[in-house]
Formats: sequence, structure tokens, C-alpha cells
Amino acid sequence: MTPAELSRTVLHAVCRAVEDGVLRAPVPESVRIERPRPGGRGDYATNVALRLAGPAGQPAGDVAVLLRERIGRTGGIERIEITGPGFLNFTLAGSAQQRLLVTVREQGERYGMPGSADKPHSAGLPDGPGPAAFPHADELRARVWAETLLRLGARPLDGETVTVVPAPHGDLPESLGSDAVRWALLAAAAHDRPRTEGLLVQHERSPLYRVRYAHARARALSRSAAALGFGAAPDAYVDAPALTTAVADHPAVVADAARLRAPDRLARHLDVTADALLAFQHTVLPVGDEKPSAAHRSRLALAEAAGTVLAGGLSLLGISAPEYL
Repeated sequence: MTPAELSRTVLHAVCRAVEDGVLRAPVPESVRIERPRPGGRGDYATNVALRLAGPAGQPAGDVAVLLRERIGRTGGIERIEITGPGFLNFTLAGSAQQRLLVTVREQGERYGMPGSADKPHSAGLPDGPGPAAFPHADELRARVWAETLLRLGARPLDGETVTVVPAPHGDLPESLGSDAVRWALLAAAAHDRPRTEGLLVQHERSPLYRVRYAHARARALSRSAAALGFGAAPDAYVDAPALTTAVADHPAVVADAARLRAPDRLARHLDVTADALLAFQHTVLPVGDEKPSAAHRSRLALAEAAGTVLAGGLSLLGISAPEYL
């Protein structure tokens, strides 16, 4: 069940409640479905009961109960819970999160890749003029930008130029290495000057280090889990909305970065994914005498999916993703 289908399902429940005479309120034109807020449950949530409570002259919790009774037998919904003052929270049958993790595991680092592209690898820095598709990319940053756009699957236009704020060689010392230079040239928006300070700092305040470190942590979690005798499997729902959303959004971010000629969008998304994974990683492995469970296997599956996104995204930017850092 998609969010749009769930929205229609809830709206039909509102209509039935009004028709049954148990809810005296105007039927809204649409029902908003969103990811659960902090304290919520499941895959999706809606505040429609709170919106209807005032016009109906009933407590929002009571309205939520009425709607839950009329939605509960719908196929595709595993569980409906009421949280807070009257939010309806939905867990879908064959959870959307679980289906997402299965997809990422099946596709591996091709998850989110442009459909016609071979798997890219780290690339170093290009020499000479830009690719034939972007013939006017003469300056270093423009060449890196043009090459990356092709990796992302951008469709070049005849005679199109790559317009970015240049980065003179003097601002990019060779000691940085090609990975750090590429990050500096790609992570800033086209109209912003690349920033090189702190790129080699081995600390989470450095975006490049944070992204690569998060990837290495995902790989380390897999190794540690194997040593404890368990592996990843999306057996149960994992309450980690920020990380789940980051993994789910990856294909759309790659597509937008290509369509909008903006590889910096992908760099920012990798930073967001890394932040979410680093905040989540401490929940993955058993602690103390705790035995590995379905929850641990499922958390590991989500962490591995995030590692896959980070590795694939860095590869699209032409940057390596070490397993040890």
C-alpha cells in the first residue's frame, strides 16, 4: 500500500463514519499521510482525527478510535495504533521498511545508480578538457563537475557549458589527495567557492571524514555481528525514521542531482545519511548478556543498507569508500 492509497483508505473511513452518523463533521478533501513524528509508531501516520475533533465536538482520541474501527479490516495494513492526543499510526503488512531493505540487499551498490550506467569507481582528478558531452569544461572544478554529471546519468545538451565558481590550483594542494579534492569541488553548490579547510581532519566535524567513517562503521558492525554468530535480516520493524528515510530517498536524490546538474545535492545527502547512521549505530549489537534477536538482525540490515548508500554515493562522486578507517 502506497501513501496515496493509504490516504484514500483513511478518507473512505471518514466518509463511512459520517454516513453512519457517529461523526458529525465535514469530510475533508484529502487526508495527509506522513512519516511518524517522535513518539509515533509504524510506517506512516496521520493527524486527521485531530483535525476533525473540533468540528465534530468530540475528543480527538475518540475520533481516532472510530476511524481505526473502520480501517482495521483493510488489506495491506498490519496494525493501527493511536498515539499522543489522537494520531493514527499505521504499520503496513510486509512493512515498507522491510521491503526497502530487501531491495537494497538485492541490488547492492547498484541501488540508486543511474539505470544505464555501469558501477562507477573512484576516479582521481581528470586532466585536459572536459568530457565530449560538456566540451567547455576547461577549468579543474568544471571538469570534475562535468565528469560527475555523466556518472550521475545527466543528459548533456548540445554546446552546454558547466558554470561553477572556479577553484584555482593554488587552493587545492596536492597533499589533500584526489578524494578530498573531489569532495571539495563537488560538495559546494555551483555558485559557492569550494572549501578545503579541515578536509583531512580525522574528526566527525569534517563532512568527508564523517561520511567515510560512517561507511566504515557499517562494515565494522557487520564484522562484529558475524563474530557474534548472527547476520542481517529485515525480520522486524526498526524505529529509526531518519535513517530509513535517508536510505529510501537515495535513488530520488541521485536522480535530482543529475536532473538539476547539482552533484552537491548528493554530497549533502550522504552527509545526512552518515549523521543518521552514526546516531543509530549504538543500537545495533547486543549489549552485555543480551542475545542476538530479530531486532538486532533487523537493525543490522538497516545499518548495512545505509553503508550501501554511502559506498554507492561516494562512488558516484568518484571518491573511495574504505572499509577500515
